[in-house]
Amino acid sequence: MTAPGTRTLDWLRKEWFLIALLGAIVLASLWPELGASGGLLRLDGASDVGVALIFFLTGLGLSTTEVGRGLANWRVHVLVQVSTFVLFPLLGVALAWAGAGWLPEGLLLGMAYLCALPSTISSSVAMTVIARGNVPAAVFNATLSSLLGIVATPALLALTAHAGGAQLEFMPAVIKLGRMVLLPLLVGQAARPLLGDWLARNKKRMSLIDRGVILMFVLNAFSDSVRSGLWRDHGAGLLVEALVGATLLLAIVLVLTTWAARRAGLSTEDEIAVVFCGSKKTLASGIPMARLLFGAHPQLGVIVLPIMFYHQVQLITCSVLAGRYARRN
Repeated sequence: MTAPGTRTLDWLRKEWFLIALLGAIVLASLWPELGASGGLLRLDGASDVGVALIFFLTGLGLSTTEVGRGLANWRVHVLVQVSTFVLFPLLGVALAWAGAGWLPEGLLLGMAYLCALPSTISSSVAMTVIARGNVPAAVFNATLSSLLGIVATPALLALTAHAGGAQLEFMPAVIKLGRMVLLPLLVGQAARPLLGDWLARNKKRMSLIDRGVILMFVLNAFSDSVRSGLWRDHGAGLLVEALVGATLLLAIVLVLTTWAARRAGLSTEDEIAVVFCGSKKTLASGIPMARLLFGAHPQLGVIVLPIMFYHQVQLITCSVLAGRYARRN
């Protein structure tokens, strides 16, 4: 029987990133001048380098062979991309309409941003593997979603941002994402023949760099927001509102993607790919893209709250769901 202390240590090792994210919020709340723009750590000065590094590593780890294997299953592709870039934005608009007047504007903008984001590659594929689903289709769709997001995310946000009381210019946003996201990704892909094997051997270490950059962005965003009056204007109830909104959104999408896959007559393996790829949203790209799209927005900390909560809720919920799929005959 495992000792309670050992179980606690195992949980801490497994969930260290969640703990670090919460720790960054606490640290920013107690000492905002540490991570704020122009503060002691000067985190804002490293933002562009951090964004480029994340997407360079993404391109370096992207296998075009695996992507090509899932190309032919067009019904899965349609359902996943419609869920990501049509269903989610429509739900975001409905949520903004329902929450107008009683939810903070920054939180509504954050929900609109969450709904405009592409799917995530790593956890979508990992959950599909665990659930014994169509892995090539999952790899293809998660990758396609990430590439489409460079144009689709600012376009959708430009259409829905007014619900959160903000405006976003489409072309400047696309140009900025092309320079800071697509270009490093292509450079990483071009370097794959030289560095791909090295990355595979050092994948865990490189993931620490991704997580470290995200924590830097979160600390900077929340420090700026706290300094602008985040807790003074909203209080701790903001966290509950963001958590409830993210959980409700995930529940609706999981139900609708499962129903759509079955109505389309897909196999269980294809259904798994649709459910996991069509319900996921990327934290690894979402935080850096928020920095690019919103810049020094005074409520950036509030804007990224929904994707932070959604990321954790989707991991927990989809892990349980993947286990249930895996136990099928």
